[in-house]
Amino acid sequence: MARTRSAKAAPAAGGDQSEPVVSKSRYALPVDSKEPSRVFILPTKATSAARIVLLPNPRYSKPTRYLLCPESGLYEFTQIAAPKTTPRSWLIERKHATPAAEEAELPTQITNGADLFVATPVDPLFLVLPALLATPAASKSNDAKRLFLTSEDHFDSISDSGSTHFSEVLRCEKTRALFEARMGVICDTVEAGDEKMFRINEKKLMGEILSKARALSSTSLPPSMEDRFVKKVLEAPLSVQKSDVVKTETKPADTVPVIESAESQSSASTVDSATTVDSTNSSASTASTAATSVNGEMVEDSVSSSMKASDDVVALQRLKVAFGFICSSYVSPNAATRLEGLLREQAMSGVDFTPLETYLAELAKLRAEAASARSMADYSRKRHLDDEQEEARAEKKRKMEEEKKRKANESRGVKELKKVNTSGMKKLSEFFKKK
Repeated sequence: MARTRSAKAAPAAGGDQSEPVVSKSRYALPVDSKEPSRVFILPTKATSAARIVLLPNPRYSKPTRYLLCPESGLYEFTQIAAPKTTPRSWLIERKHATPAAEEAELPTQITNGADLFVATPVDPLFLVLPALLATPAASKSNDAKRLFLTSEDHFDSISDSGSTHFSEVLRCEKTRALFEARMGVICDTVEAGDEKMFRINEKKLMGEILSKARALSSTSLPPSMEDRFVKKVLEAPLSVQKSDVVKTETKPADTVPVIESAESQSSASTVDSATTVDSTNSSASTASTAATSVNGEMVEDSVSSSMKASDDVVALQRLKVAFGFICSSYVSPNAATRLEGLLREQAMSGVDFTPLETYLAELAKLRAEAASARSMADYSRKRHLDDEQEEARAEKKRKMEEEKKRKANESRGVKELKKVNTSGMKKLSEFFKKK
């Protein structure tokens, strides 16, 4: 009997076939952490006593991480995210600062994302502002109904939730003094024995926020805000205006044809009056000219901006945008609405926004006229095209009716002759050709 070679080697005698295969890889991959490391950029002014704490967000009262340093102040974290289309990561190498740290395990690691958290200064005033603006349930939101309260009373209303570290950070005397010093800037104060009592003054609050807004808009806003909330808002539509008429010599029509511009061909009404075109739908960025022929005379049309905001108007718009940005970032929605209303009152804010309001009113009127002129031009152009289509349809219908009548008047003999197969027959004209 022939012997065959086995496909698998026989296991050793007494060996356990269920033993797992041990990996002999040179490197062992660590287990992914549920809380991966993050990269924070902290200010150099922060001391070793600085801590990351949870404090109520002044806008929505949600617990938010801040960096609090008793010496240099309060910082918020601004997240700079990497593009999602390009996955990135950080390779973090920890260096041993002291010989004692060498004994600890400080491995090099790679983060899952490339986001940065930059600590930027924020005024502690905004964190206590919700407590200062709070009023009793039976009173209205004016200064006459608000009472003088101690700083402890205001702080207790903030730390009642218990989900933040606000009460713990106030145990530090320097931190408490920092908050009280900022409260004194926007509050009226009175001395009651050994304690100082505070009541918010809305005029002082407006002055403090306006000073921050002026600092933000002193030179220029960030490019995205400047383009969207200043240039686009103050940009006036472009207008086409007729200039002086330039006379030209009239030549016979059979030698030199009269060439009209696209504007005169589309509608005659746009030749007699100035046509206003919205700048958002026009690609012209600078003034230009175009020549139009009207009855043998050349009319020069100049395209230019009908209005231009002055430097004072631009500065007021920047100040308004900066004030709104601060309120929308660090003030509660109800309080922000009230502060933006007080901004328009010159007695409260000390700023006269009349030039800006006048310019915006004239600009709104001009844009309405531009939209009306554009809609009339579109209607005229559409009506002209509709008339041409109607004439073409009428001409086609007339030809079809004539063909139908002609076929109806044909005799029976002609109809029968049309049915005859004439393939291979000579035409009648062949018999009358010259030989």
